Amino acid sequence: MPVGEVSESKDLKDRISPAAIGRLGGALRGAWPGFPQDRFQTLATAGLGDLELKQRVVHVADALAATMPEDFPESAAVIAGALETPDVGGWTIYCVNDYVARYGIDFPGTSLPLMELLTPRWSCEFAIRPFIEIHPEITFSYFDRWIESDDEHLRRLVSEGTRPRLPWGGQLKGFIADPAPTIALLDRLVDDPSLYVRKSVANHLNDIAKDHPRLAIDTAAGWLHGGGDEERRAWIVRHGMRSLIKSGDPAALALVGFDHDAEVEIAYFKVAPEAIAIGEAVTIEFALTASEQTPVMVDYAIHHAGANGIRGPKVFKLKQVRLEPGIETRFSREHRIREVSVRRIYPGPHLVEVQVNGRVLAAATVEVTAPV
Repeated sequence: MPVGEVSESKDLKDRISPAAIGRLGGALRGAWPGFPQDRFQTLATAGLGDLELKQRVVHVADALAATMPEDFPESAAVIAGALETPDVGGWTIYCVNDYVARYGIDFPGTSLPLMELLTPRWSCEFAIRPFIEIHPEITFSYFDRWIESDDEHLRRLVSEGTRPRLPWGGQLKGFIADPAPTIALLDRLVDDPSLYVRKSVANHLNDIAKDHPRLAIDTAAGWLHGGGDEERRAWIVRHGMRSLIKSGDPAALALVGFDHDAEVEIAYFKVAPEAIAIGEAVTIEFALTASEQTPVMVDYAIHHAGANGIRGPKVFKLKQVRLEPGIETRFSREHRIREVSVRRIYPGPHLVEVQVNGRVLAAATVEVTAPV
């Protein structure tokens, strides 16, 4: 991906447009006068309007396969030549990456150097994954070199491309079972000067935590106590432990300075109204006290009603604060219970909880009905 995030937005799919395809075709023709640009554009744009984003990527990549030289190393040389112009970039490079991943898979010695040129234009984090699985030895030899690169895009590719559960990227089941090879890479990237790279390291650690929480915690603890840039490492650990922190894992909370068993009491708690319709809001109000100065991470959780009973909690961040001894600290948050693209809301009881340092201190039920 470019510097940014993945989305299946209908607006994004239109970035792979006939005009963008025309620019790519022109650059390829400039690098190889024999390139059948008209045929490529006809194939690549046929039925384009009916396709979603990923379908467009594959469709344009297949049009490249039908019009580029059959010998992949020759095709790679044409692509490298086309990249000499700044006019080639953005979303059509995503299509080129897919072409390299599928049609260049038998030529790692050609494809991996080509990715060095492609990934600054559009990250090869998806395209690199089949090479990890089919050609692990040579791919890891490139990782070893890219980690030392001056180009942050190549360094990030090492971390992002090897994420066990990269969104949209398909799972790397070998690393889900045993993430030790990728942890060795992260150990070399944890002090990277680029925030772009460090964000990837943190997200990678969060992936590992979903399958190997103790290993992720031990890795994070090693980073915190292993020297290096303390501020950068602390940020990576906090971000990389986020799933475990939300679930209230005591060891993960301790790593970021919060005691799961801290003596905190809830002095006041109210959720109102007690019944709402889907799309309406409830107000959560409560107060906390402590006998001594205590840092707290205060969250609230909603257990939405599901088709077959109450679901597991969705945790929402509220505030991090230091409680002063004997002083009541009040909190308030309005929360609207509504459907979003990834969550359907069913009528029924919804459980609302207050969570402090990962420990539930109070709960109430709100009855949610169908919209009026």
